[in-house]
Amino acid sequence: MTTDDLLDLFPAGSRLDDGMLTIGGCRAEALADEFGTPVLVVAEDALRARAREYVDELSVRWPSSRVVFASKAFPCTAVQRVMVEEGLGLDVAGGGEILTALKAGVDPGLIVHHGNAKTDEEIELAVRHGIGLVVVDNADDVDRLETAVPAGARQDVLVRVIPGVSADTHHHVLTGHEDSKFGLAPRDASPLIARIEASPRLRMQGLHVHVGSQILDVQPFADSVAPVSALGQFPVYDLGGGLGSRYTWTDRPPSVAAYLDALIGAATEHLPPDAQIIIEPGRSMVAERAATIYRVTTVKRGVRTFVAVDGGMGDNLEVALFQQRFEAGIVGRFGGSDMERVTVVGRHCESGDVLVDGVDLSAPGVGDLLAVPATGAYCYTMANNYNGNRRLPVVFARDGRARLVVRRETWDDLLARDVD
Repeated sequence: MTTDDLLDLFPAGSRLDDGMLTIGGCRAEALADEFGTPVLVVAEDALRARAREYVDELSVRWPSSRVVFASKAFPCTAVQRVMVEEGLGLDVAGGGEILTALKAGVDPGLIVHHGNAKTDEEIELAVRHGIGLVVVDNADDVDRLETAVPAGARQDVLVRVIPGVSADTHHHVLTGHEDSKFGLAPRDASPLIARIEASPRLRMQGLHVHVGSQILDVQPFADSVAPVSALGQFPVYDLGGGLGSRYTWTDRPPSVAAYLDALIGAATEHLPPDAQIIIEPGRSMVAERAATIYRVTTVKRGVRTFVAVDGGMGDNLEVALFQQRFEAGIVGRFGGSDMERVTVVGRHCESGDVLVDGVDLSAPGVGDLLAVPATGAYCYTMANNYNGNRRLPVVFARDGRARLVVRRETWDDLLARDVD
């Protein structure tokens, strides 16, 4: 892997300034000095450009359409606010995401509420705040909605359908296969649709389908449309998200244009031309728009060389959960003749706390800064307090200026919920 290969994985617009990694016009060393490490850095211009790309590419192919950001990928209020400002709706999968979405200023009517096991409290939140679409995943959702919706009112819903489509991705992020925990097989969806259509408190608006995440082939997306169309014609079809991102220099995810050519091509063949189509990009919206900067705390050379940093599975669970591959480089020394094959590990008390297993770094030493690209998806949202870890801050970088949008947790924060 060359210096250019690694740099290309960082957010668009990143560059080397006298050898120093610069994201959003901000030098990595300055970001580390000001905000400490580890720190999650979002290139704001790159994030906004990606949001506009999705909106533009979808609208030119299907004018009656809507892009909603799958908030679970990065449910930071500041990120959600960027999406709202760029004209997107928000997809939420829990009560907390509803509240951050509302704080971000979204029109509640542009929220799509998901979940395979929604609680009474979440259903009540959705109804009380006027959430636009609730995706019904099961008959229990209908029971709760009919209880929560007041007499004389109606809640718009979609029914999630299992398309019976698999894809080449990690089994933990597959959702469209026949034994998925999400949604209903078509034979089970049909009677529930009939029940909703007869309900005085619900309004059947359409269907939802999703095949999974980190999918690098467009065909499964196209294949998911026909099984949905077989259930009838409706005003709305939510065709989900799942487009993969580039984590390593060998990854070649489809472009947004190629993805939508396949998806909307299938929609043109199978769906009513006057229907509204919704898509829900998450990972592919944010993964490549951020990077994490760590500081090296320990280097151990033995049977293999371990480079340990001041973060790990407390701020990036993608490796442990999904075996996701990342790349990394020593800040200020992305290339050179002194490259050494190492395993980058975290500070947590687990052998599985590995960030990058087998990567070439330039003479790594204690005190060096190490940068990992493509950490914008699912790293912030799954950050945790293992070993008393304080969750990391989020910084937006733009035009050479950095602003803190989520502060680092404090020691007091870790104790704040104790009652004894």
